[in-house]
Amino acid sequence: MDPVRNPYAPGAGQRPPELAGRGRELDVFDVVLERIARGRPERSLMLTGLRGVGKTVLLNTLRSQAINHLWGTGKIEARPDQSLRQPVAAALHMAVRELAPRHRAPDRIDAFLGVLKAFAQRAAPAGRGGAAPKLRDRWQPGIDVPASSGRADSGDTEIDLVELLTDAAAVATDVGTGIAIFIDEMQDLGAEDVSALCAACHELSQLGAPLIVVGAGLPHLPAVLSAAKSYSERLFRYQRIDRLDRIAADQALCAPAEREEVEYEQKALDLLYEKSGGYPYFVQAYGKATWDHAPRSPITAADVRVAAPEAEAELAVGFFGSRFERATPAEREYMRAMATLALVDGEESGRDDMDAAVPTAEIARALGRKPASLSPARDALIKKGLIYSGERGTVAFTVPHFGRYLRTQPA
Repeated sequence: MDPVRNPYAPGAGQRPPELAGRGRELDVFDVVLERIARGRPERSLMLTGLRGVGKTVLLNTLRSQAINHLWGTGKIEARPDQSLRQPVAAALHMAVRELAPRHRAPDRIDAFLGVLKAFAQRAAPAGRGGAAPKLRDRWQPGIDVPASSGRADSGDTEIDLVELLTDAAAVATDVGTGIAIFIDEMQDLGAEDVSALCAACHELSQLGAPLIVVGAGLPHLPAVLSAAKSYSERLFRYQRIDRLDRIAADQALCAPAEREEVEYEQKALDLLYEKSGGYPYFVQAYGKATWDHAPRSPITAADVRVAAPEAEAELAVGFFGSRFERATPAEREYMRAMATLALVDGEESGRDDMDAAVPTAEIARALGRKPASLSPARDALIKKGLIYSGERGTVAFTVPHFGRYLRTQPA
């Protein structure tokens, strides 16, 4: 097979040639956009799921939908070591710039930009003894208007964000459209920023304002939001993004191949689904390797078996290995115990998924340690995004098949 014509695209956030199995999520978002356009109340949206299920791809696709509806949009990626203030200011700046040419009153845009500038500049932390902030901490937003005073500049993130988003929504109302802010890796926001964002979304919801937040994060994102504000369970619409079912996985492989006049034998598709588990990133990785190894169409199960070791080797280095290397010896020991216990529990219960959640008490028993002594390793792994705690007293891997990978690694 010609590798130049290989249609598959395994990559972080890279849209696959066929976005299969996500029609429901796209339809739901279309309804949200239409309802808001008609003045109907709607909730902001949160996408949750493991790594490799296509959350970032879906987030980008939803943003494209909003742009097609003539909405103003901006996107940010949360980081654990960064305040939300400057990234959200940059995202709103982009969104309002998209709306400005359609606004009849340039003064209204300038007034908002003055508030935006004040909000962003309030983030620059003072040094010790009140010294001026370092140059790297200053943000130059490229806004020509002077910063306003008395609005969104109190220094209290919750108060300021509520005022800023309310003003941004008013600009969108003037134009007869909406604004959507897209936040990837949302579980990495600090507690203060999560609380502020929930409060702002709550206020916007009560006002019926045309501004929504679309977030994407790991499976414990709902718990992060709930810990910040108890009403967050009712504030957002949650959508769990999971692996593809068999029909969607076959479509993700076959549709791009058909456009290149290439077919798959049924047994090849059976084996590809078994290898990939239906996880979109793995579907692309195995599809790409199989294409490169197949001598001709139709692609056979034998082609898949020949190509699978190459796909697995690439995943072992880029997808699994890079994460494993970030862990300390103590953290690796903790994860190995998780992987072993998940395998035992899976075999006993007959589960297909051998990377399910395991109780932290069982991990402590397996390692012959007290649970409290393992808390630093567990907390560090959660911070690094390698595991998550979906329910109290349990932990699971954020990466599908990570336990399988760990069980192949020497101690």
